[in-house]
Amino acid sequence: MKKLILLAVFSFAVTSNLAYSKGFTLQSTDIQGQLSNEQVFNSFGCSGKNISPKLTWKNTPKETKSIALTMYDPDAPTGSGWWHWVIFDIPANIKSLDTNAGNLSNSIAPKNSIQSATSYGKAGFGGACPPQGDKPHQYIFTVYALKVSKLGLDENASPALVGYYLNANMLAKSSVVAYYQR
Repeated sequence: MKKLILLAVFSFAVTSNLAYSKGFTLQSTDIQGQLSNEQVFNSFGCSGKNISPKLTWKNTPKETKSIALTMYDPDAPTGSGWWHWVIFDIPANIKSLDTNAGNLSNSIAPKNSIQSATSYGKAGFGGACPPQGDKPHQYIFTVYALKVSKLGLDENASPALVGYYLNANMLAKSSVVAYYQR
């Protein structure tokens, strides 16, 4: 009887680990633990190229009706962090965002997706720009699999409002963290 129970527990553990290893995952070939000058803002005292990284996700839940992606700096000295990128209503069949998709003028982002306001006060990608001499800031890129095809928001929606809708409609999420200091 003990052997049967141990076998059942072992089987469950292996099955759980297999399911977990095939989970919803976000990856980037453009960021490798540290942001480069490519992903640094070009204003506010920073002189980067302000290019959003290529991001790819896999193992999207079958129930997914749309995708959203955010970039957030919880270390910004604002009391509420800093939203660098908010893009949503990405069709569920899309599996990546190309390099510089956050640049609104080049129309690289998926058709009908919406890039809304960031903490910089405008839509699109706004790269890292922590205060000079501050500790390294973490930049969290998060992809969301959503149970709705549209959030019902537009490009004027605040990052906090979008975040509320993302969390209310989330099936799964995955993040990649990179750091930057100047």
